[in-house]
Amino acid sequence: MKRLALVLALFVCIVSGCKSPATSIVVFPGGSGGTVDGTVTMDGKPLPGVTVMLNANRAVVSDANGKFHFVNVAPGTYLLRAEMTAMQTISQQVKVNAVNGLRVELPMKLASVSEAITVTSAAPAIFANGVGFSASPPPPPIPPPPARRGVEGGVVGGVVGGVYGGVAGGIISGAPAYDNIVLPLEQRYNKIDEHAYIDTKTEAVTTFAIDVDQASYANVRRILATNQMPPADAVRIEEMINYFTYHLPQPTDGTPFSITTEVAGCPWDTNHRLLRIGIQGRNLDQWKMAPNNLVFLLDVSGSMGPPERLPLIKSAFRKLVDQLRAEDKVSIVVYAGAAGMVLPPTSGADKATITAALDHLQSGGSTAGGQGLELAYKTARDNFLTSGNNRVILATDGDFNVGISSLDDIQKLIEEQRKSGVFLTTIGVGTDNFRDSVLETLADKGNGSYYYLDNIAEARKVFERQLTGTLVTIAKDVKVQLEFDPALVESYRQIGYENRALANQDFDDDTKDAGELGAGHSVTALYEIVPKAVGGRIATLKLRYKQPNADTSALLSVAANDEGKSAYDASPDMQFATAVAEFAMLLRKSPHRGSATYADALHLARLAQGEDLDGLREEFIRLADSARVMSGESAPVIAGQ
Repeated sequence: MKRLALVLALFVCIVSGCKSPATSIVVFPGGSGGTVDGTVTMDGKPLPGVTVMLNANRAVVSDANGKFHFVNVAPGTYLLRAEMTAMQTISQQVKVNAVNGLRVELPMKLASVSEAITVTSAAPAIFANGVGFSASPPPPPIPPPPARRGVEGGVVGGVVGGVYGGVAGGIISGAPAYDNIVLPLEQRYNKIDEHAYIDTKTEAVTTFAIDVDQASYANVRRILATNQMPPADAVRIEEMINYFTYHLPQPTDGTPFSITTEVAGCPWDTNHRLLRIGIQGRNLDQWKMAPNNLVFLLDVSGSMGPPERLPLIKSAFRKLVDQLRAEDKVSIVVYAGAAGMVLPPTSGADKATITAALDHLQSGGSTAGGQGLELAYKTARDNFLTSGNNRVILATDGDFNVGISSLDDIQKLIEEQRKSGVFLTTIGVGTDNFRDSVLETLADKGNGSYYYLDNIAEARKVFERQLTGTLVTIAKDVKVQLEFDPALVESYRQIGYENRALANQDFDDDTKDAGELGAGHSVTALYEIVPKAVGGRIATLKLRYKQPNADTSALLSVAANDEGKSAYDASPDMQFATAVAEFAMLLRKSPHRGSATYADALHLARLAQGEDLDGLREEFIRLADSARVMSGESAPVIAGQ
């Protein structure tokens, strides 16, 4: 009867969507100290899946044989505590010395049915040696429904079934019960209201913060690869354009970046002109880069199990580890139902230790993302390098459902933390419950950039070629202000950058946050212009920026001249950026797309493809042609065929 009561209690809790208890997962590998080994039992039989805590700041989970193990325990007296869903929590005081290992048995009993109970959302990972990562993979989820945080009942049923028999496990893990509690999952994007035209007689000045994010392009590529058109709000035009490398000059005057402007015809409205602004950050030789204090903050919750999530993230971070130097240091913080450290600060020279910690990570549990952020920032602050780069790199699908989960609360946390000089980079993965809006906002508020990984090739691009530059901020709070000449420009609108728009008075206000630029990175922005006349100095561009450790901005100014070029006489960079913008407007079904066609975007892209050493422009052409077919647009008629 007791066993039946436990099964029924767990079943009721799963159906009601209970969440797992918050427990810390803290690790201090290496070093000297005693050990604590033990077995958790019920009625003399091993009991897996029990959270065992040592002084409430270290925790492991009993394995399939009910075993648990703590290492590197300093001599002293500790409170050992065991807790599990529907079981009575038990505590036992233990004494540890550095010579002899301590062995204990923790017999557990069922709680009364009237007690409040919760259930872990997925089979807990088996934490080896008290180190906070799994010694063996958790049982696979029950197909066909996708796993969701908080109610992955099939996996829980597998654990219970292993202890209490296949019938009980089948009752809990059966498809009917799962189907009753699965809620629809959605991809979430911030709403985009495209910029409208502004009459220069009303307002000739416009201001925005730069943005080096590139996540939108990789995510759109992933969606198109499934033969679906992306939601309009998934398409951020500036991120589509900035995904590509352009041939912008390096700065030569001692400033952190160069500024380039170009004006040419607009292919989707021949009466309009396009202004391109290019900002190129200076490259830094690796030996000149300041040391890095990096905290990898990794989501290891239950939904991160599929190959395109945690396994892809682990592969990506290994690529970054390969590039670390002895003067760099890395900490690893993970979060699921709670947050914990699985690797204390470790030199970049000790790559074996860092990669071993990554390799052993397994997924399981709910998502205490807010708690993870707090611990990651604290770790970064505790190891702060005054003359170095201090950054948290968060990798997740963006769903926070335990602890601090309000986006407003998380924003406030990050805005406060960036004042300490610790910046935040976000890495997004996943499909069905991918929270793009959260990751975009966190990166913007955390003085960092946002990337999305859709495959291992993208992981190589980001972690081998781009992220190392992003880690080194060469200019912060970069703002751009354009003042158009009303005698030459009737009206204008910015293409993209909707969530980076600033009030004009913010340009001279050094307390206003803006975008950051990393070493070797570039930014491209486009304006569509309704001209009164073609030719001449159509605008003055001003740019404000701060040195990474400064509070006061410096000012640069350049002219934007229209030389009367058509879209097809423009530079290859201008042509390709225009093609990407046209493609993105078509995907968005932009009200400003005019006579744009996929065929025209393809034609411009082919003209500007050039040497294309990384093959990304050729990939764009294939992607645009696929979208053309899905849209129903007829194939272009090629002369002579």
